[in-house]
Amino acid sequence: MTNSIKNAIVIGATGLVGQRLIEQLNLLADCEKITVVVRRENPDFLKFKKVEQFVLDDFLLLNDQDVSAYTHAFSCLGTTIKKAGSKEAFYNIDFEINAHFADLFEMTETHLLLVSAMGAKASSPIFYNQVKGELEDYIQKLNLYRFSIIRPSLLLGDRNEKRFLEDVTQKLYGKFSHLVPNSFKYKPVTAQQVAHTMVEAAQTQTQKIEIYDNLRIQNSK
Repeated sequence: MTNSIKNAIVIGATGLVGQRLIEQLNLLADCEKITVVVRRENPDFLKFKKVEQFVLDDFLLLNDQDVSAYTHAFSCLGTTIKKAGSKEAFYNIDFEINAHFADLFEMTETHLLLVSAMGAKASSPIFYNQVKGELEDYIQKLNLYRFSIIRPSLLLGDRNEKRFLEDVTQKLYGKFSHLVPNSFKYKPVTAQQVAHTMVEAAQTQTQKIEIYDNLRIQNSK
């Protein structure tokens, strides 16, 4: 069974995964409209005929009317503590905005898909993974039509902003990737693979809640 992604709304569309997701959604014949929520208009999206930009400075101001009538909602929104500037600022983005976005789809027929993290766990001693885990737990308690959790490991690709540790890891992986077996669950994945997994989940998932781990993402084209 294939579920048609007729109308999609996306937050985090300007990030590494978000950009690849927009490209893939735009190629779908049955996808009629893609709304990207952005803080300022992005010229990169003007080339996509199906994309409409919804400019909103504060994503917490999104309301029920803004997100009504979408078959699918995608969140690729995420940052780092360093970029956010503090743990509090990071929490406000990664948890508060994503939680608010999810709240809007309670009691609707919209399929919500979220990019989380491989180590997501509310009890994790690592703050980043702890917040990701708390978010997953929170959303799973909501009355959603359908929910997909995508848990990638390190993402390969060129970002608009620099992330020193990830950049170093990518370079090391580039040198030794031939030594890493495909079955290695921590193997880095590309943004393209993550985006493809999201599209595939949107089209084929029948379970109310499903988790797509890193091994599953690796097997995505």
